[in-house]
Amino acid sequence: MPSSRTGRPPVQRAAKRPAVSRTPRDNAVRRLYGRARRAWDRPLTAYYLILGGSLLITVLGLVMVYSASQIKALQLSLPGSYFFRKQFLAAGIGGLLMLAASRMPVKLHRALAYPMLLGSVFLMVLVQVPGIGVAVNGNQNWISVGGPFQLQPSEFGKLALVLWGADLLARKQDKRLLTQWKHMLVPLVPVAFMLLGLIMLGGDMGTAIILTAILFGLLWLAGAPTRLFGGVLAVAVAIGFLLIKTSPNRMSRLACLGATEPGPGDTCWQAVHGIYALASGGLFGSGLGASVEKWGQLPEAHTDFIFAVTGEELGLAGTLSVLALFAALGYAGIRVAGRTEDPFVRYAAGGVTTWITAQAVINIGAVLGLLPIAGVPLPLFSYGGSALLPTMFAVGLLIAFAREDPAARAALAMRQPRFGRKRGAVRESARAAGPGRWNTMRRRASAARSSGER
Repeated sequence: MPSSRTGRPPVQRAAKRPAVSRTPRDNAVRRLYGRARRAWDRPLTAYYLILGGSLLITVLGLVMVYSASQIKALQLSLPGSYFFRKQFLAAGIGGLLMLAASRMPVKLHRALAYPMLLGSVFLMVLVQVPGIGVAVNGNQNWISVGGPFQLQPSEFGKLALVLWGADLLARKQDKRLLTQWKHMLVPLVPVAFMLLGLIMLGGDMGTAIILTAILFGLLWLAGAPTRLFGGVLAVAVAIGFLLIKTSPNRMSRLACLGATEPGPGDTCWQAVHGIYALASGGLFGSGLGASVEKWGQLPEAHTDFIFAVTGEELGLAGTLSVLALFAALGYAGIRVAGRTEDPFVRYAAGGVTTWITAQAVINIGAVLGLLPIAGVPLPLFSYGGSALLPTMFAVGLLIAFAREDPAARAALAMRQPRFGRKRGAVRESARAAGPGRWNTMRRRASAARSSGER
């Protein structure tokens, strides 16, 4: 073995590995993916998704209500902006309710559970009183509150079931009673069936389906056994099949699944013209306000079938944007429910998310011809103040729950202006965040940054 000048044997060096050539495009994609991953993992992601997504859906809904309702208003000898002004007023009131709900502490939300349930039941009973209840499109589920304004109590029943069911299950979980099936079902299922019965007295099966979805969502979050969950589901399906089978109107709606022609007697007129509206929109639509189907061809263009008008005027790009906003809202709700340690927050956030996503799926599925027409509005989007007000309050609940996360609370505290802010409060918020996968406070401290989450 040859030696070196110093007399020591030469150092054996490992063979160099061939360098892997990476194109600048691959590096840029990796950097972009890393930035998106870090931004998605921040504590305030759910908060911004809920706040931004709900506001964008509401604003876009106002625009589409104005566009889709003009012809209907003129046909009724009303100003063209009549329905838009009513919806704008409801959105303003709903915005105040959302702000109030987002600022309320969790204890106050729990305190509202029983009064809201009792108030909803009382109003739903009043609907069946002759002279007080008002029938709309064959359904007796409205109350006239003076002038052109009407109230649908069953919409507030959804919010009442979410709050009351979450409070009930949280108290039973604290007492370790949810391991017994009778405590899991009673009195949650009987009260839910009572609300369903009051709704079905008015013939509104669409709202009853949403209420059933909320019930199953709460049972799923409570950890109901498969046999128990399947038993309740079988009973609900049997009752639903009986209600559909005994109603010619519901049977005709079921027969219109996948229809491409109006059929005899134009029984599938609405479903078919909804497909016509979507098909004529193309990629980017015919332009805002340029819908043809809203000129009397498509019934309920500004309420149940506003998604079809959106597809006709804004095209595939507009409908996919609406779907993406609802998907982001649903993901954020699931994230809030999955990260909390408070059982009430978990049940309430899960119930609200189930409510909004299930109603959106049923409405959009009916417009696409994949589901029967249930007569439910698209949440935050369709015309209707009675549906908009409780839904915006429910979104305020999600915002409040997202703010209650320790890491999110610390990040929000660090975003506040420095003037007049106590350093001890910020340190206490950061300390309360604690360790965890989702906590980015330690990363921020190690990087010696002074700013908060952005």
